[in-house]
Amino acid sequence: MIDVLDLIALVLILAGSLLCLTAAIGLVRFNDVASRLHAATKPQILGLLLICIAIALALESWPVVAFLVPVMLLQMATAPLSAHMIARQAHRNGTIDDRDLLVDELAEQKQTPPAAGG
Repeated sequence: MIDVLDLIALVLILAGSLLCLTAAIGLVRFNDVASRLHAATKPQILGLLLICIAIALALESWPVVAFLVPVMLLQMATAPLSAHMIARQAHRNGTIDDRDLLVDELAEQKQTPPAAGG
């Protein structure tokens, strides 16, 4: 007989893996940088969080939770940061279409040349 926690963990792993799959499909199928970054960060992080919660529920061990919490925190910190840096570079390169932006706060940085180092 399946325990209730095991059933919840099973549902969470299924939902998390589906979210990770949709993130991968979106990363391949979307055309522009902004859509790809959205697909690469949002569902992927939520999918990983659901899988980590499912692992913690299934194993019922505090050392496992102590291991998974930094994994989740690092993922939540690094994925949006890397997406931000990629989007900023894509904006500088002109890869992001300016007509799609409602507000372009980086337009003046794009117009002025970088300061001379020294």
